[in-house]
Amino acid sequence: MNEIRIHGRGGQGGVTLAKLIATTRYLLGDSVQAFGIYAAERSGAPLQAFCRYDTHPITNRNLIYEPDHVVVLDPTLVGQGISKGLKPGGWILINTDKPPESYAEQFAGHRIATVDATSIARKHKLGTQSVPIVNTALVGAAAKLFGFTLDEVNASLEHLGFLGNNLLAAREAHEQTRIAEAVGVAKVDKIAVPRTRFRGLVDGNTGERPRVRTGDWATQTPHRQRRVPPCNHICPAGNDVQGFLAELAHDRADAALQILLETTPFPSICGRVCPAPCMQVCNRIHLDGAVNVRELERYAGDHGRAEVQTRPDREEKVAVIGSGPAGLAAAYHLRRLGYLVTLIEAGPSIGGVMRTGIPPYRLPRDVLDREIQRILDLGVVSITGRRVDRQALLAISQDHDAVLVATGLQELRSLRLGSDGSDTVMQGIDFLDLANRQRIRVDGEDVVVVGGGNTAFDAARSSLRLGAKSVRMVYRRTREEMPAIAEEIDEGIEEGVHIDFLTLPVQLHPHGDSGSHTLVCRRMELGGPDDSGRRRPVEIPGSEFEIRCDRVLLALGQSPELSIFPEGTEVHADGKVLGMLQTPVFAVGDLATGDGTVTAAIGSGRRAALHIHHTLTGEQLLAAPYAEQDVVGYEDMRMHLFQRCAKQESPALPPAERRFTYEEIHEGLADPSEARRCLSCGVCNECDRCVTYCPEGVLKRVGHEFVFDYSFCKGCGVCAAECPRNVIYMSQL
Repeated sequence: MNEIRIHGRGGQGGVTLAKLIATTRYLLGDSVQAFGIYAAERSGAPLQAFCRYDTHPITNRNLIYEPDHVVVLDPTLVGQGISKGLKPGGWILINTDKPPESYAEQFAGHRIATVDATSIARKHKLGTQSVPIVNTALVGAAAKLFGFTLDEVNASLEHLGFLGNNLLAAREAHEQTRIAEAVGVAKVDKIAVPRTRFRGLVDGNTGERPRVRTGDWATQTPHRQRRVPPCNHICPAGNDVQGFLAELAHDRADAALQILLETTPFPSICGRVCPAPCMQVCNRIHLDGAVNVRELERYAGDHGRAEVQTRPDREEKVAVIGSGPAGLAAAYHLRRLGYLVTLIEAGPSIGGVMRTGIPPYRLPRDVLDREIQRILDLGVVSITGRRVDRQALLAISQDHDAVLVATGLQELRSLRLGSDGSDTVMQGIDFLDLANRQRIRVDGEDVVVVGGGNTAFDAARSSLRLGAKSVRMVYRRTREEMPAIAEEIDEGIEEGVHIDFLTLPVQLHPHGDSGSHTLVCRRMELGGPDDSGRRRPVEIPGSEFEIRCDRVLLALGQSPELSIFPEGTEVHADGKVLGMLQTPVFAVGDLATGDGTVTAAIGSGRRAALHIHHTLTGEQLLAAPYAEQDVVGYEDMRMHLFQRCAKQESPALPPAERRFTYEEIHEGLADPSEARRCLSCGVCNECDRCVTYCPEGVLKRVGHEFVFDYSFCKGCGVCAAECPRNVIYMSQL
């Protein structure tokens, strides 16, 4: 991207010069921007105008603080910070009759060019003798420096209706521009702004503030606020979604990962398997589609490099039982706080459902191992192959200062299909465990999967990869009620999974002597809503039909198994177990919440870790939940101020190819530019529209702060009206 800042005075045509340069590039196919700070347009007042052009779409709309080049229309402005932020080696083009060498010492390290655009404009009668309009002359000079041809400039002038003497002025300036290449080492512009301003081109108008402090006229005043983006509000893991997207928007993957690691140890994992509720509430849906947050989190996890921040070691010991996403997340945060953490797992490897239940084509094992290793590298001790029962829990609680139980959903829901065919019916989660360990095949079988969640689709899609002749899913509601990730539903259908909606299996019996079975099903219709808020399925009498099958996989959900706790134990709302154990014990993840997603388990593990820390130390690190009224809805945004930009998707293997492989089917985004689509709802991203459109010039940006001069602010509300993100609001006096 090339960025040009223009310094001039009102009446010289600085804003139009920015438009002329932008139009030149626009006609060549570039994405362009051109605008000025309109508060300074009164004749003679100092102004700034800006121009950007790039071969890629431009989404940044803030002022230009670090330009590639600078153009100065009035030589009296030289020295007033015009080189501030200018990139080393950039051009400084000055409208003056002096040679460029006279500025070499002042702007060492930059390339200097001068042209007497004022004389050229007067010669060709552009403007008046007192206020010549120098823009068309300077666009000819700019062409010589910035790599445009004169023909390209002429095309821009003709496109905008600047004919006759304007074309002659551009050509003459192009020929008369004098150049001095960079000399010496660039130095910071330390020239102080004079206490008395230079006289303007029009007598009596120097661009100074009026002497009357017009702030006394105001009946309302502008203020700034920070509200809550809906993505931050809904993220089950508690991630700062807007924050890490803002870093990726500036190609800072390391900084984005650092933000994510404050709340989750699994950005690469969640970037592949999260159901992404943040995308479902993204305000950009109402413009052109949600920001692809899930893929951007994966990008940060896969490409960023960051160190996990930890506190000094403590003496307290905490045991974590269960190594699924909740237990691992809790262990991660407890270790970051300095606790000595022991992770106890009943299975042969740690990872829980992420290892046993999610197929490698969605979550490659090297990705899983890498992010688990990040936790172990902090000093978490892991013990595998040790199942903890009630008696073992009592013993562990006596040896530790706190215990966290994250054993997940162990109680599988079944379905009574009759006494026959018991070997044919299998739990989907058990099937996936065997499949992920390459210990089962279903070659040539007709497989039926009962259910509509992620486990059901993982089982169905895995069956295809393990040689099934056909795979059918039966689900008692419609697609709208399916809890599975929408993309996984689409991909399953693309790969050849057939779905019977509004269908209930009622009986399974052998089909003659063939060794196959017949699954009797009944049609359903939707009635009123049930406790989950979904419409209740109601059986239609006499609607039975049959499906031939060799195997039935049940994926009807799971329930917590609480036999590990002593009799009379109760689980408090914050996960704390209330019972006979004297040591603080917390139930966490699906065991406590039953949410059933990796992301929700991560959030539960983090909260449990912070609850344990508060219990042991009294230090409260868990922030209060966001208030609903603080969340920014799309109706609070000024959506008309945003440009439409298509959502970027991750490339994927074609369905015919991916149904036969366990290799990862999604490649991930090639770059993080999708993050630039983030609207930064309710959070200032320094777009500078408020500064640009303030009609009095009383709003200034100082570094990353925006300062209102209330002594002159009339309270017109233009800044609030032009703020796209609901950051500025008006308050009555």
